[in-house]
Amino acid sequence: MFIVTLLTSPEIRTLDAALVDVLRNAWGGGDATWLAVDEAAEFVVPAKPGNQWDVWADLQTAQVDLIVQPSKNRRKKMLLADMDSTMIRQECIDELAAEAGVGERVADITARAMNGELDFEEALKERVCLLKGLDESIIEHVLDTRITYMPGGYELVATMQANGAYAALVSGGFTAFTSRVAAALGFDENRANTLLVENGKLTGAPGLPILGKQAKVDALEEITARLGLTGVDVLAVGDGANDLGMLTRAGMGVALHAKPAVQEKCEIRVNHGDLTALLFLQGYSREDFVT
Repeated sequence: MFIVTLLTSPEIRTLDAALVDVLRNAWGGGDATWLAVDEAAEFVVPAKPGNQWDVWADLQTAQVDLIVQPSKNRRKKMLLADMDSTMIRQECIDELAAEAGVGERVADITARAMNGELDFEEALKERVCLLKGLDESIIEHVLDTRITYMPGGYELVATMQANGAYAALVSGGFTAFTSRVAAALGFDENRANTLLVENGKLTGAPGLPILGKQAKVDALEEITARLGLTGVDVLAVGDGANDLGMLTRAGMGVALHAKPAVQEKCEIRVNHGDLTALLFLQGYSREDFVT
């Protein structure tokens, strides 16, 4: 058995009940359950529909996300989340670069690296090098003035934790940012790269070893082993090529507003919902959310 979930942005709430019924009838589904009025609904089907991706493409034009997944073990016991462009709206290194006057150059490298066009570690070294000489105090300034949270992040973490899950923030970014973000959203732990500093200035080099794609897979394996869980118990979410290892290893890997190269390799794609979509995918209704 499979669960079909339809959802849209909580800001526009345009999920049409007639659309849900048409699709349910076409696929031989059971009765629809509304997880949030005009926003998220689900129903059971006996088998994965053969035209799933054709329907998905049509619904994308209507700003509706369609996800089909096995009905068993949907409620996950661990959240493993990327930070940049996932739990927050920005790429931290791009915001630092903007302060250093090299924003466009760094943003271009970031975009290419996140789409899998460049080696992540080499791209990180190149970008950090361009920050050499930047005053360390700029980090706090960027955190205070440039960083905003992705909607639904607090609800996602708090609701899963209230139901016994563990939450880990694992980023290819920097601990100076993950520590603040993890504390604000209530994560149990965070892992990231470090920016080396001397005499109050960035040296232009990251600490080694660099935490890249494999480090996120390692985090999944290490934390699940410590907690007595397996990859099946994990919900992983990210948007970049360096997230693909953990996304494909987790029991539920969600490509959230992800780069094209990432979406192509993920079965679960959320392009219109916010982070609360990850709760709907586990069968939580909006009334279940911890706010």
